[in-house]
Amino acid sequence: MLGQKQPFMGTPKHIAISLDDISDWCRKNNARINEGCERYFSLLNRLLESQAVLNIPIFTVYLLQENVEKSDDYIIFCDYMADFFSKLPENAAVSKTKISVFGKWYNLPGKAVEALKKAIEETKDYDSFFVNFCINYDGQEEIVDACKLIAKHVELGKIDPEMITKEIIKENIYSSYFMPPDVILIYGEEKLTGLLLWDSVNSKVVFAGKSFMEFEEADVEKFME
Repeated sequence: MLGQKQPFMGTPKHIAISLDDISDWCRKNNARINEGCERYFSLLNRLLESQAVLNIPIFTVYLLQENVEKSDDYIIFCDYMADFFSKLPENAAVSKTKISVFGKWYNLPGKAVEALKKAIEETKDYDSFFVNFCINYDGQEEIVDACKLIAKHVELGKIDPEMITKEIIKENIYSSYFMPPDVILIYGEEKLTGLLLWDSVNSKVVFAGKSFMEFEEADVEKFME
């Protein structure tokens, strides 16, 4: 799915979606974290189902920021996330979808790590649709990690510093194999989240004006011609 970035016109090929934290919704609705997680992952299923219905090749979903406080709510969220990913490969609504994960997800609790490994392994040969989940992710850290890889290549004499270009950096970021997003849809607070920071040049940024906990399929349908 490599490609040169062009200004977004027409039907998007890649939509990146930044989801907000569920804690505010739980406080406003006097709901327990378990209730919030059940609603959140049910809506995430609906979001993924919309990808095939609308025939959008690539979704990138910002699910969990890096360095989140390891509270009891965090542990409960990770348990629900593990259950979600353990069942995802068998979900008929997202069949033939290849799952990738960006970020330092291997630092999550073991149950979540194993579920993510399962989803990645069992969908690795699919190529009808692609969903990239950003988990324990930070957009600036993605660029820092790319710079470290490039510095190692320079140290080993594989490339010369003068050879470093924007294309070289793209080849070393997490999303190296994917075209940049046409649209970045942000739920929650109206601010940039750093999602696919390197690739976001020329992306159309849209603020949903609501929490993901109020997701509707129309949120994504509006980008279709």
